[in-house]
Amino acid sequence: MMTDGPHGVRKVSSSNTEMSLTDTERATCFPSAVGLAATWNRDLLRDVGVALGREARAAGVSILLGPGANIKRHPLCGRNFEYFSEDPFLSGEMARYHILGMADAGVGASLKHFVANNQESRRMTIDAIVDERTLREIYLPAFETAVKDARPWTIMASYNRLNGTYCSEHPWLLTELLRDEWGFDGVVITDWGACNDRVAGIRAGQDLEMPGNGGINDERIVSAVATGELAESDLDRTVLRVLKLVKRAETTRRAHDASTTLAGDNIAAHHALARRAATEACVLLKNDTVRGDSTPLLPLAADKRIAVVGAFAEKPRFQGGGSSQINPTRKDDVREEIRRLSPGVKVEYAPGYSSRGDAPDESLISTAESIAARSDVAIVFAGLPDSFESEGFDRDHMKMPQSHVTLIERIAVVQPRTVVVLSNGSPIEMPWIDTVPAVVESYLGGQAWGGAIADILFGQTSPSGKLAETFPLRLEDTSSFFHFPGDKTQVRYGESIFVGYRGFDIRKMDVRFPFGHGLSYTIFEYSHLKVSGDGAEVSCTIANVGDRAGAEVVQLYIHDQSASVSRPEQELKGFEKVSLEPGEQRIVTFRLDHRSYAFWHPVHHCWVVEAGEFEIRVGSSSRDIHLRSAVTRTADPEIPTVYDENTMLGDALAHLEVGPYLEPIYDALLSNFGEYEPGSAEEHMFRSMVWEIPLRDVVAFSSGRLLSTAELNAIIEALNGLRSVDDLSTKAVGTSHGQ
Repeated sequence: MMTDGPHGVRKVSSSNTEMSLTDTERATCFPSAVGLAATWNRDLLRDVGVALGREARAAGVSILLGPGANIKRHPLCGRNFEYFSEDPFLSGEMARYHILGMADAGVGASLKHFVANNQESRRMTIDAIVDERTLREIYLPAFETAVKDARPWTIMASYNRLNGTYCSEHPWLLTELLRDEWGFDGVVITDWGACNDRVAGIRAGQDLEMPGNGGINDERIVSAVATGELAESDLDRTVLRVLKLVKRAETTRRAHDASTTLAGDNIAAHHALARRAATEACVLLKNDTVRGDSTPLLPLAADKRIAVVGAFAEKPRFQGGGSSQINPTRKDDVREEIRRLSPGVKVEYAPGYSSRGDAPDESLISTAESIAARSDVAIVFAGLPDSFESEGFDRDHMKMPQSHVTLIERIAVVQPRTVVVLSNGSPIEMPWIDTVPAVVESYLGGQAWGGAIADILFGQTSPSGKLAETFPLRLEDTSSFFHFPGDKTQVRYGESIFVGYRGFDIRKMDVRFPFGHGLSYTIFEYSHLKVSGDGAEVSCTIANVGDRAGAEVVQLYIHDQSASVSRPEQELKGFEKVSLEPGEQRIVTFRLDHRSYAFWHPVHHCWVVEAGEFEIRVGSSSRDIHLRSAVTRTADPEIPTVYDENTMLGDALAHLEVGPYLEPIYDALLSNFGEYEPGSAEEHMFRSMVWEIPLRDVVAFSSGRLLSTAELNAIIEALNGLRSVDDLSTKAVGTSHGQ
């Protein structure tokens, strides 16, 4: 049996309600992937994976559909809450440990959605046009890491097409890359209804069509084998993979018989784990002082009168909509959790807005204003309702409901000590941000969200979450703005590799909150950055110099200072989450490899490290770098350049052996521009123009006088090492024709 995940076991209660999103058995609802990624905690992801696996085992489920490792290409993707990050390195690490945890409990994962499923608009038919380098550097690495290091039982092929071919029947994607290059040995299943051509799918490496077809495609398979359209060996290969999966599930289930039931203590422990995860997922976006106070507003004191405002406090938005919707074992009420943590606190509640509709309700707002004005602190719960983001559709904008915005703005006027707690699955606009001193991003925190919020607000735990995505100032600032969601048939990934912070950093654009951002109640100090000679090992010291215990996510970015191709300003290549008591310090060590410094070469089709200087940057966010150091890397063993008639004259001149034979031609072409002052802008312009001439045009522009076609072919052969340079002479490159 397999069933939906990925942040809970969504097992339907009856076979008659297979498509039901609500009639499901109870299970622990952990934070959605957007929140889990904000923890930046590998060990926590593994613990959550183990708990999910145990609950799946107890329900007789062998495979849980998840996690989702797709990249957050654009803020409006309706399913962003179910994906980890805009960064492939962070996404890969989160997916890897999520899968390893499930495997520890004897349950297989279904890593999804493979690949380039980065929007919900026309997701079942859209053709994602993505160049090879962008695929390799942005959209494939998270899947590659999870496949190679965690070995999921299954891979779920996505609905969309990739460069013209449906992913569920893409030979390069499913066989050449996934199996032959990465070594995947499991089963490829389709997303529900993603099978376009079952016969073509089997040939390409598709194994299992979901959710089934009532025998229609089975008949097509039989017919295709009978007519020779499908080789019986291809069908045998698919059948054997499915049978091996069944055997694997049966063997694993027998080995884990002891954990096939869950007692109340287990459920309670899982709820406690969900609370820990939700707490670590909270990102303290802002925490300023209020006039008259010497310390930031948060954490709150326990002897205050508190106004709890916003319908989300009563009916929280704690998970995303669609196939991942979980029927929780219990739900914390944030109001009761506040009272439990602070028995002396008087809590008054007002909904402030309707849970339905977008328009502000003056009556509800007025009541909320009244209780906020007579309180010491107001906590406003706001964000995005279910109707604003879900699987199945993309958002139209980054705005919150106007009823939420108006409520925040009005409460901030009557109560300067206002905290805003956000519940949303993706970035939002914050026109009210300057009117409130404190903002907590809680994302979709799962069933223990209420307790986690109380823990954060009252300082039971210092916030340690960090954004796994950039919050832009405006939607128009995102690099994919002009390329999302495409037209009726295609979406072009025209922003190339410059997704998320890569795009904002290269354009030096201001953002609302940067990738990796998150504040704490304590203070961390960075020092003693050390980099080994080859850059394979980096270490630094992190110290808690504040008066509270806390955890810091130490982030390592690499900047290539002299690349021959366009590269991002910096890229995340390492992170560690470190918990420290006041006064405690620890050495954090990162180990980097070839891929940490490499880019995907668009000509040679492999990972390449060029010789040159790289800058190691260590900090608490992508825009808050504390330590820097340079390291010089040597180049990979030389990859020969392939020369042809379209090679630029300047590139051929740079060839150590052949270049000197081309210098007379370069000089002759340059002389056509007449006299110019040495070192002038004119000289630079003329030299650049000649440098950029393709070799073929040297023949055409000179009508063969400087270089004949035969001589061009000889030069190209010499450049590619197919002819001895000794065979060339100044005569062979045009002097016989006169200059």
